[in-house]
Amino acid sequence: MTATMGPTASFRLMTDALPERDRVEVMREVYGRTVLKVDLDPLGPTQVDMRVRALPGLGIATGTCSEFRVHHSTPLIDSDDLVLLAALDGASVMKHRGREEQVGNGQALMMSGEEVGLNVIQPGGLRFVNMSFSLRALSPLIGDPAPTLMQPLPTSGGAMRLLLDYVQSIQDAGDVLTPEAWHLATTHIFDLVALAMGATRDAAEIARGRGVRVARLRAIKADIAAHGGDLSAEDITRRHRLSARYIRKLFEREGTSLSDFMLCQRLLRAHRMLGDPRQAGRSITAIAFEAGFNDLSYFNRAFRRRYDATPSDVRAAALKT
Repeated sequence: MTATMGPTASFRLMTDALPERDRVEVMREVYGRTVLKVDLDPLGPTQVDMRVRALPGLGIATGTCSEFRVHHSTPLIDSDDLVLLAALDGASVMKHRGREEQVGNGQALMMSGEEVGLNVIQPGGLRFVNMSFSLRALSPLIGDPAPTLMQPLPTSGGAMRLLLDYVQSIQDAGDVLTPEAWHLATTHIFDLVALAMGATRDAAEIARGRGVRVARLRAIKADIAAHGGDLSAEDITRRHRLSARYIRKLFEREGTSLSDFMLCQRLLRAHRMLGDPRQAGRSITAIAFEAGFNDLSYFNRAFRRRYDATPSDVRAAALKT
């Protein structure tokens, strides 16, 4: 288990890093009673790998876990937070407010943290995003949350999809984010969850110009980075179902452009390949073409402007180390 303290408190819990005899106890006492405020009972071999982060008014846990019985009992209730569970893979059966709902692949469910509830993670385990929201902070954005409690929420599109992708991306960014960036990220997350639950008219208008915009831009950047810049502008508009004009404005707000960002990603891909000794047998031309450049002269000029070195310089330095 690793922990980081700073503007946010975070830790990673991996049962594989613990002696087998201690796994159940650590899960029960550290993650269960201390973090989640629940009783945990494993229903099979205990396997957990999750990252937990505490922000003002917001808690985030993402990762995977094996089969568990999770009971939120009266003695452990200490807040009126709203709790969201999204099942990315696997399934869980939730019992709350006299209802029983299965949360399977592509579904999310919101519960009240001030009431008793039961969650039984099914055989095969669960890959999940779990969040808790301060009711005091969220209520002005959504009004009465009761109509959305224990109502399955689809995660395949809309604000919920943006929310889950955004949360996962900032979890991946980890502690490199500044306190100001975490503060903004918390605001954006509240915007997105409010939209997913049914925001008030004023809150929805603000969220679409703030949290939605930021989440969409981050999703587009992540998509481009994952493909090493090997996407066209037309690919981006089609994959994200947005107009070219809207995407252009997203980047303009940051003082850049889609084409500049894609160029940087292609150059980064080429730089990584040139610095990889395993690629030493390949020509610089072949690497430039694989990175998405059709004009070698343009590639060399752009590379030198970006890194203040030629592709040959980067390759030579890598071979010396």
